[in-house]
Amino acid sequence: QGQLQESGGGLVQPGGSLRLACTASGRTLSRYTVGWFRQAPGKEREFVAAISWSGAVTEYTDSVQGRFTISRDNENAVSLQMNSLKPDDTAVYYCGEGRVRFSTTINDFGSWGQGTQVTVSS
Repeated sequence: QGQLQESGGGLVQPGGSLRLACTASGRTLSRYTVGWFRQAPGKEREFVAAISWSGAVTEYTDSVQGRFTISRDNENAVSLQMNSLKPDDTAVYYCGEGRVRFSTTINDFGSWGQGTQVTVSS
């Protein structure tokens, strides 16, 4: 399976919104979980949100609960809607395909893309 592609990042003021997209070019996403992770400078990559194949199950890290929404757009794409952004959300955001039915553990994911930079600053 090829790598995924992330897009939609950018510079936004605190309180603003961005919508990130994760796509699988020319193929369908794995019939398992898809997750978003982020990595800030000097920190390890951390879990942000995950969604099951059906879309019926989602999970978020506590710091983004109520502000971020993960969704499946179609067989090839998953989105992350980010509202009420804070400076602490600044990071490179990556999406990954799960190798299990549902997980939030980074070691259960692969096919990482190059990531998309999100910067929240006034």
